[in-house]
Amino acid sequence: MRDGTQPHISLGNLLQMNLIELKKADRLGMSDRPLRAWVNFLEHWKEGLTMMDTSYEPVKKAMERLKELSADEETRRLAFVRERALRDEISFINDAERRGHKEGREEGLEEGREEAKQRALEEKYHAVRKLIALTEMSDQLIAEIEQLPVEDVARLRADRQH
Repeated sequence: MRDGTQPHISLGNLLQMNLIELKKADRLGMSDRPLRAWVNFLEHWKEGLTMMDTSYEPVKKAMERLKELSADEETRRLAFVRERALRDEISFINDAERRGHKEGREEGLEEGREEAKQRALEEKYHAVRKLIALTEMSDQLIAEIEQLPVEDVARLRADRQH
């Protein structure tokens, strides 16, 4: 495996990636190795006394860098602005999802109403066809019974005759 930005570096036995759920890290029974030092750093970076005990040099450097960044007011301001932007983005996404769900429900209800109206109309047309076939009723009378326009009944009668 190679790094896309630095193709001359090959990720092999010397470089590795470890994915560990921090909340489950204690159950792994890691001895005092570099991985344990990194897990401690990620879990306890705010606890100065806990982190003072680390002897692993890369973790010490990371703590020093974190202190430097925390001391710089402009860096803290940028971090705050970035965090606020991330929260705003999450809020916008959640709001859009809620609106989408609401619009989807409203669309679904409207489609359901239209389908119900269409089914009811088809049932009326079916009843009109039966009345035309089985009785001598006039178009006017059938239209009144089924509460349809006379033109619709006349059209259905004409369709039956063809």
